[in-house]
Amino acid sequence: MRHLMAIAATIVFIAMAKTTTAETTGALDQKLLSKLRSGYQMNEADRARFNAISNTSIDQLSLNREIVQGEDGHFSHKIATKGITDQKASGRCWMFAGFNVMRPRIIHELGLDSFEFSTAYLQFWDKLEKSNLYLEAVIEMRETDPLDREWQLVNEWMVGDGGWWNYVTGLIEKYGVVPAGAMPETHSSNNTRTMNKVLERLLRSRAAELLESHSKGSGPTQLRKQKENILAETYRFLCLNLGEPPTDFDWRFEAKKKDKKNLDENESTPKVEQNNLTALRRYTPQSFYKEFVGVDLSKFVCLYHDASQPTGKHFQFHRARNIVGKDEMNFVNIGIDQMKKIAVKSVLANEPMWFAVNMGVDQSREHGIMEHELFDYESLFDIEMPLSKADRSRLYAGASNHAMVLRGVDIVEGKPRKWLVENSWGKDKGKQGTWTLYDRWFEEHVYTIIVNRSHVPKSVLKVFTEKPEKLPAWYPGAMGLPGLF
Repeated sequence: MRHLMAIAATIVFIAMAKTTTAETTGALDQKLLSKLRSGYQMNEADRARFNAISNTSIDQLSLNREIVQGEDGHFSHKIATKGITDQKASGRCWMFAGFNVMRPRIIHELGLDSFEFSTAYLQFWDKLEKSNLYLEAVIEMRETDPLDREWQLVNEWMVGDGGWWNYVTGLIEKYGVVPAGAMPETHSSNNTRTMNKVLERLLRSRAAELLESHSKGSGPTQLRKQKENILAETYRFLCLNLGEPPTDFDWRFEAKKKDKKNLDENESTPKVEQNNLTALRRYTPQSFYKEFVGVDLSKFVCLYHDASQPTGKHFQFHRARNIVGKDEMNFVNIGIDQMKKIAVKSVLANEPMWFAVNMGVDQSREHGIMEHELFDYESLFDIEMPLSKADRSRLYAGASNHAMVLRGVDIVEGKPRKWLVENSWGKDKGKQGTWTLYDRWFEEHVYTIIVNRSHVPKSVLKVFTEKPEKLPAWYPGAMGLPGLF
């Protein structure tokens, strides 16, 4: 017996020794630490760098002044619009960008000085639809292992602010649109963090109840009946935060400002004249969209540039949708040069474009510039850090995380030199709300454009008829989805 116990103890010791060896292989041990210490001596150049960096921000020190000074603010072709929108502290960039594609049309055709759609209205339905989508996923995946990767993402994303172009189209097609005055912004619509946190807590609490009901024998039919009560709670919660969305509303507009210089005969007081107002009319969200926007959203397609995937293929992001029953985001992957040619066609046709980028690199909010290596970190630190667009994708360092609108281009010698961008961060950022995006930055950090089919070659449109290859929810290009800001 003692002999057997001794053998067992030896086996355990050997196993523990092997585990310890495996765990310590590659560790930052004292030998390596000593080597690192002895291998570095701060020279005069590094001492100067340390002194500068310890007292000044890295971005200020590395900002390429030649790029900043070389920006003249001119573009050969610009699409006219009025006003700059502000998404405040919310992740609704995709929604604002969608509306900013449509705003120039209504401003121009009605002769308005300004116009904004209600993003709070569409935000309400987005949150309700995402809540239903999450609860439906819980019902469908009720027996899934909690360690499952997709289950993890479903519970992480839930009702976040992020979205894609197909989120915009799905909501508008189902719920229509209303002007800003019909459902104004609230503190929660502009500052979504706490609202989202509480809503997530509510939904997780009710998801736990659904799973408990399942464990007691409830089937899908019973669970979906239970879901209806949860959605009633969700609807009430959203009404308290965003207001209740209107089913109809009254609206009129004034095409031109009153001429204050128009005086009466004695030129002492302004003439009394009737404002150029239209008659007050009642609209539904659907009738308002049909009459004043009227864009056939089905004519727009999504073109993507993923350098890690082959071009000329049809792809689809799994779970990239906000409405149960709607298609997930799909796109054709094309080369960046072809994408730029198509984008130029759209601008020259006076059609602004929704597009998505990796906004977290080489952009200055102060100067309103996006240019590759705008911040010269390599020179500042004397370190070479080459990284291709394909490498950034593979290493989860490059994905669409912000949507804006392309509405201008500067063509020099037949090629685009830079692009005019309309952002939704208010007038205090960029150049009164607009940005200059240089062509090299376009190549490196633009991933998606949404464009009218009329500007897309037939060979690319044909690819959309092919069955898409489904990419998983955790695919690098889709990871910007929950945080698209």
